[in-house]
Amino acid sequence: MQDGTEPSKNKKRPIRCERVWIVIARTTGAAIRGLLVALMVLTPALYLPVTSTNGTEIVVFLAILAFFLTFAEYNSAFPSFIEFRDAPPVNRLRFVGLMSMITFLTLICKNAYAPTTLTTTFYSVGLGVANVVDFPYSPVRLIILMLPADASAHLIELVRISASVAYVAALVTIGSFVYAVKVRGWPTGNGAFNVWTNLPLFDPTKGGDVVTRLQRDGRLNISIGILLPFLIPALIKLLTEYADPISLSNPQTLIWTLSAWAFLPASMIMRGIATLRIANLIVEKRRAYSTAESTQTA
Repeated sequence: MQDGTEPSKNKKRPIRCERVWIVIARTTGAAIRGLLVALMVLTPALYLPVTSTNGTEIVVFLAILAFFLTFAEYNSAFPSFIEFRDAPPVNRLRFVGLMSMITFLTLICKNAYAPTTLTTTFYSVGLGVANVVDFPYSPVRLIILMLPADASAHLIELVRISASVAYVAALVTIGSFVYAVKVRGWPTGNGAFNVWTNLPLFDPTKGGDVVTRLQRDGRLNISIGILLPFLIPALIKLLTEYADPISLSNPQTLIWTLSAWAFLPASMIMRGIATLRIANLIVEKRRAYSTAESTQTA
């Protein structure tokens, strides 16, 4: 005669196996994300010369740090500071956009040191993009005006092309997210949206209506994101009167400076669009709930 506890034990085994597979999948995904971020940090150093003596050690340290921060964030069941962790494709688009900027700018800068067919092609494409994007009062023109008066013609042209490519890559990233929101219906296609997991820095209990706060934050992020490409060059130009200017003659400094100049505003605009979208979903949910209650009352 079999003991009555055996069926319950058999039921627990699939649950335990499922939990183990969930942990393995989460750890594997976090490790892959960490490796991709570390590779992104290493990309300019792998293709371009390092000018400082400790440059290689610093880059390797930053890559390891980026790996561990990304791994710890995505391997944890609880969020810490990365937003929209469980609401793809926000962070995927951010990563692809930043990786594209760094890769394109690395190949363009490498064309000045060791030109190949690939680098020449990217340089030519970048030149065509610059001819379209570089016009009076554009953010790219402001970046060029930020350069010192004694900058060489070669450096000015390199900065012009790199800034144009980075800015267009940022616009494409924003456009891809707008497509995901307007056409693909983000984030409803990914299931229920967890505000605590995807917005860990947003406290919904901190006074005021949640919708009003989300709408205010969204509009503020979009406004700042639009203005930053114009404000950053002006601020840098103003600070050069009191401190040494940033030397964009170093190719790695040029890549990271222009990538940050283009990526940070794009990331803020995407956050603003996402926040407004979440606020609209909450309004629709409230309206549907109110309609259902009024129908039941009637």
